[in-house]
Amino acid sequence: MSLIRRSNVFDPFSFDLWDPFDGFPFGSGSGSGSLFPRSSFDPTSFAGARIDWKETGEAHVFKADVPGLKKEEVKVEVEDGNILQISGERLQEQEEKTDTWHRVERSSGKFLRRFRLPDNAKPEQIKASMENGVLTVTVPKAEVKKPDVKSIQISS
Repeated sequence: MSLIRRSNVFDPFSFDLWDPFDGFPFGSGSGSGSLFPRSSFDPTSFAGARIDWKETGEAHVFKADVPGLKKEEVKVEVEDGNILQISGERLQEQEEKTDTWHRVERSSGKFLRRFRLPDNAKPEQIKASMENGVLTVTVPKAEVKKPDVKSIQISS
């Protein structure tokens, strides 16, 4: 059973879904009759990649902690014009027969986070960069058009 935890249950923009019936033969699961459609992507324990989302005057800025990953191991995509999807995979270290492991605490596996972008986002101008294990995705905002005001003379 896959479990995707939401960092904020009340986040209206998050697409992270947890289906308590996933894996049960009668549940919604990932079958064609599912109430919660999923992609074929199977997130694992690393699924809860921590992401901050802030809005500035010019853009929506997403920062994801992805320590140890190279930019080639992370994908930033826009689905259906307004769904920002950040995904990737941290591979498990290869085990040698001569190695003796004392502790394994670093998570490995795939992760996937999806966010519904607000109406003022310009998804065609998204930029992404990665530095020191932090992925930064910048989604510019559309300029707010000021209403045209026309002064009307009052006659007596």
